[in-house]
Amino acid sequence: MAQPNQPAELPRVVDDCMLGDGTEVAPFAVLNDCEFGSDCRVWRFVNCYGATFGDEVMIGSFAEIQSDVIVGDRTRIQSHAFIPSLTRIGDDVFVSHGAKFVNDLYPPSGDPDAWEPTIIGDGASIGTNATLLPVEIGKNATVGAGAVVIDDVPDDAIVVGNPAEIVGYHNR
Repeated sequence: MAQPNQPAELPRVVDDCMLGDGTEVAPFAVLNDCEFGSDCRVWRFVNCYGATFGDEVMIGSFAEIQSDVIVGDRTRIQSHAFIPSLTRIGDDVFVSHGAKFVNDLYPPSGDPDAWEPTIIGDGASIGTNATLLPVEIGKNATVGAGAVVIDDVPDDAIVVGNPAEIVGYHNR
């Protein structure tokens, strides 16, 4: 029980997780069977189970990250993002607010054997409210806000629209 003039400990659930040195988990986060590298930051109301994170990863409030997800070093996953099973995210990736990834093309299949992976290359940036079907996003590619990505995106490409189309390339 809290002492007078001292705030009560706010609830959080961290069950069967490995937390690296300096990793902080905010109140109201629910983590189960996850592994975090060092100096990660998990904000409030995050749900995460069965995922692996590198060093210096940040996960914003209200994000959900499912089992069998791997996230590289220094990646930022902003609030309200949804990352389903079979997703692989490289190093130095930015996943903006409300981005949604899909692993089930014919929902609700209910059959994990029918799910397909999404792979995000190092340095890629995924815009706010983008939707990614099972695709591969190349290194240093940019997916514009609100884009619906149904095809693979090459390295350095910039895609926008629904369905997403290449409108340019970085450094070309």
